Amino acid sequence: MELKSFHRSSSLLFLLSVVMISPVMVTSIGVNYGQIGDNLPSPEEVVPLVKSIGATKVKLYDANPEILKAFSGTGVEFIVGLGNEYLSKMKDPSKALTWIKQNVTPFLPATNITCITIGNEILALNDSSLTDSLLPAMQGVHSALVTAGLSDQIAVTTAHSLAILQTSFPPSAGEFSPGVIDYLKPILEFHRKTDSPFLINAYPFFAYKGSPKEIPLDFVLFQQNQGVVDPTTGFHYDNMLFAQIDAVYSALAAAGYKTLKVQISETGWPSKGDDDEFGATPENAKSYNGNLIKLMKNEKTKTPLRPNNDLIIYVFALFNENMKPGPTSERNYGLFKPDGTQAYSLGFTLNDVVKGGSGGGNSSSNGGGKTPVLPMTPVAPDNASTGYLAISSAPGNRKGKEAVLSMVVIMLLARHLL
Repeated sequence: MELKSFHRSSSLLFLLSVVMISPVMVTSIGVNYGQIGDNLPSPEEVVPLVKSIGATKVKLYDANPEILKAFSGTGVEFIVGLGNEYLSKMKDPSKALTWIKQNVTPFLPATNITCITIGNEILALNDSSLTDSLLPAMQGVHSALVTAGLSDQIAVTTAHSLAILQTSFPPSAGEFSPGVIDYLKPILEFHRKTDSPFLINAYPFFAYKGSPKEIPLDFVLFQQNQGVVDPTTGFHYDNMLFAQIDAVYSALAAAGYKTLKVQISETGWPSKGDDDEFGATPENAKSYNGNLIKLMKNEKTKTPLRPNNDLIIYVFALFNENMKPGPTSERNYGLFKPDGTQAYSLGFTLNDVVKGGSGGGNSSSNGGGKTPVLPMTPVAPDNASTGYLAISSAPGNRKGKEAVLSMVVIMLLARHLL
C-alpha cells in the first residue's frame, strides 16, 4: 500500500503539533501494537498516533528494532515480547543473555523498555511442554537481566487469560482453577521475589457475544446503568471489566499473594465481526474503548477492591491487522485503520484526552440505592485470547474456549439490570 499520502496527512501533522505543545501527563493507559498486517504504516508514522490517544505505554509482541528506534527519546514505556516458540531456549540464561544483548541493550536508555513478557496465555493452552517451560524461561530471562545489570529497570512477566480463573463472580469469590494452581503458584512466587506485575487479558466482549440477550450492553460498555453489588464486600460495580479485575485480585489473595501488582495487558472491542459475533459494531467499539480511555484519564479511577493500587490498562489494539486469521473480529480490533485514520470516532478530541477529561462509567464502594445484591453464585470466567500465539512472527489463532456467565447469574442480571 502507498503510504506517502498518509505520511503527508495534514490531520497527522495537526495531531503531532498539538501533542508537542501540550503538557506531558502521567497516565495509566497503554496500547497494544500488533503487526500482523501487510499494509501498516512505518513506525515513525505511528509515533504521533500513539500520542494522539494520550497513551504513554506500548506493548509489543516482539522486540521489533525499527519500532524501538522510532520511539527513541519519546519517553513512551515499552513492554517487549518473547513468543511461545522461544520458551525452551530462554531456559538457558546464556541464550537469554544473548537475546537481551541483541534485542534490548542496543536501544537503552534512549527507548524506555520497562518489561519483557515471556509467552502468552500459556496456562490456558493445555500444552505441557510450554507449561513446563514457562517459569524456567522467566527465570532465565531474569537471570540474564541481572547479569546485564538491568534487573532493576526491566521486569519479567507473562500474560494470562481469564480462563485460569475457576470463579470470577462475584468478584470477592475470585479463585484460580485447580488445574493451573500448581503451575501458577511458583510463578506468583517469582513475581513476589522480583516485584514484577501479574498480567491478565480481559475481554467483556466475549461475555456479551456469548449471551447478548441476557447481559446488559451498558454494563459492559461503561455506560450509565444500575450496576451490581458484591454481596460479601458490599462494593458496587457498574462495569464488567472492573469486576473482572477485582476477581483476579481476590484469586491472588486466596492463593496467598494479595500484594502482587495487577495490570490488564489486553482489553478491547472489535468494530466489525461475522454475523454471529453479536455486538461487534463501530458504535459499541467507540463506547467501550472511548469510555475506557476517558475513564482512565481520571487519576482517581481505581477498582473498588483495590482503591490504592495503580490501575494500568493496555487497549487492544492500535491497528486493524488484515493478516490475522480467525473470525472477522480478529482483524478489526484497531483504534486506527492502516492509513492512519480512526477506525471509528472515540467520542473525544485530542485536547480532551491531554487535559485528562474524565468520562464513562465508574465503580465505587457505595452499595446503596436500588442496586441489586446478587447471590454468591460461582461463574465461569470469560476466556479471551490475544490472537497471538507465536508472538514474534506467525499469525495467531484465537482459542475457542470462551466461557460465559452461568445461566443463574445471567437471569439475575437480566432481571435486575435490563
